[in-house]
Amino acid sequence: MLLRVLARAIPLSTPAASGFPKPLGTLLLGASRLSVSSRDAVPDGCGGGEDDPFYFPDQHQQQLPPDVARAVDAVVAAAEAEASPADAERRRGVLERCGAEASEPLVVAALARLRNSCAAAHAAFRWAKAQPGYAPGRRACHSMLDILAKHRRFDAARALLDEMRRASTASPATVLLLIRRHCAARDVAGAVAAFHALPTFGFRPGVAEFQGLLSALCRYKNVQDAEHLLLSSEKEFPFETKSFNIVLNGWCNIVCSVREAKRFWSAMEIKGIERDVVSYGSMISCFSKAGSLDSVMKFFNRMKKAGIVPDRKVYNAVVYALGKGRCVDEAKVVVQSMEEKGIAPDTATFNSLIGPLCKARQVQNAMEMFEAMLGRGLPPSVRTFHALLNVARSPSEVFDLLDKMKQLRCEPEIDTFIMLIRKFCRWKQHESVEKLWNAMPANGLSPDRSAYIVLIHGLFLNGRLEEAAKYYEEMKAKGFSPEEKTEAMIQAWLAGRELAKASASVRSKGGSVSLRLPRRLACCHSKGKNVGDPNYKAYNVRLFKHSRSKASIQRYLAMNSMVDNTGRAEQPVLLPELAGRGHCEDNS
Repeated sequence: MLLRVLARAIPLSTPAASGFPKPLGTLLLGASRLSVSSRDAVPDGCGGGEDDPFYFPDQHQQQLPPDVARAVDAVVAAAEAEASPADAERRRGVLERCGAEASEPLVVAALARLRNSCAAAHAAFRWAKAQPGYAPGRRACHSMLDILAKHRRFDAARALLDEMRRASTASPATVLLLIRRHCAARDVAGAVAAFHALPTFGFRPGVAEFQGLLSALCRYKNVQDAEHLLLSSEKEFPFETKSFNIVLNGWCNIVCSVREAKRFWSAMEIKGIERDVVSYGSMISCFSKAGSLDSVMKFFNRMKKAGIVPDRKVYNAVVYALGKGRCVDEAKVVVQSMEEKGIAPDTATFNSLIGPLCKARQVQNAMEMFEAMLGRGLPPSVRTFHALLNVARSPSEVFDLLDKMKQLRCEPEIDTFIMLIRKFCRWKQHESVEKLWNAMPANGLSPDRSAYIVLIHGLFLNGRLEEAAKYYEEMKAKGFSPEEKTEAMIQAWLAGRELAKASASVRSKGGSVSLRLPRRLACCHSKGKNVGDPNYKAYNVRLFKHSRSKASIQRYLAMNSMVDNTGRAEQPVLLPELAGRGHCEDNS
């Protein structure tokens, strides 16, 4: 059945005629600068220059005049001088002494660097606003408003919005920015209230603003609320195909629910809403993501029968479905069909093939598509490299891809660093993890909450407990709330360390300490097994994996805190068998 549908949808053609190259070798045929190392380690001395694989020149920073770029560095360093929000006065004093002169390019660039540290960004903005001869422009205010709302400081964000209103720099886009952040925080009531507050700023909410509200709600998975708002606002905002397409896209591509997408598609038909190429594209994309290739091709044929000409997004969704279904040759024919109809493939077209091929572990085919994309002069996006980095099997492959990113001037995102930190922790490349973390500020990025959580868990599960605790304290000092599992993990280790110290202190005085152990572990001790016994360690690892409560973790860490002959407690050590363990849950 599927083959017949494909035959109707895709004209007969040979894959060789589609202009794709024959299978190629690896990405970089020449020897990597790091391939001389048998351990795939990062060479010493990488300090953020061209030889550092983790350093990417900041294109935006390079576009600034040299004196402004230096001033941005000084402001960022001064704002981050004291991490604790309680040290606002000291931070203000450091900023006053940094010697920089406030200007719009400087403030915008500094806020971009400080966007993941709300206290530091707000301090830099207040410092700039207090400088004589400078009044924050719309771009600077938008940046600060976004940072405040992103960190859910909505009171401060609304105060800034009032200042912008008084200075006549507010616009509907300013309010929409605040609406988006309310939606991201799942504060639907706050988003709707901000929308209805538009008249207080002198703006009459129209269809464009209403559709902006619907888009913001759907973007952050509040699709049910968006649908209710759309259907209940018919009198104020008459039904339009575009408004329905926004909600349909939410069900199709944000929530990715085939059931809800079909229901809403039928509702559009019942209400007499005309379906256009965007409507069909959303449905095809939904079926594509769900892996329903048969439904994709049926909708594709139905669309053509309705006289609707497919656009690039529709073709990309079909290509993605074919790539996900491992129909690579058919996907190439679709790309050829696009070109014959005058629709040139873009980077997203090739990403639609590279992503599914990487997920299916067809790395050679993915590299074919990557080289074909480069051969056409299309620049790869960071999404392209994320797919390839995700299937990299060794540090040397990662470094080769990073070289290619740097060569093509594709700047990494914070998600790139998070992915690589997770990978290098899994490979126990601790030096590379440290350099990755230090490279983020050099690349104009600031670690966010997700980055801290991934690093802390990676260090903890590799036995680097003191470092994990240090970054845990740093994360809290920056105002990031720790994940519940992270909190339980760190607190359990701290309790275990204190218990080990108490044990060492008592033993050094000739006394004894009693640890409350699980029954099976007590039996293990009664049979004469000690901490250094391999059988005891194997048993202990099994106990830790199956006992997820906070108390059990404490006992495990306490028993693995070795006490040497002098009575000095060594650091608790996580055994290598635990390196692949996920988050610990507190079930006590």
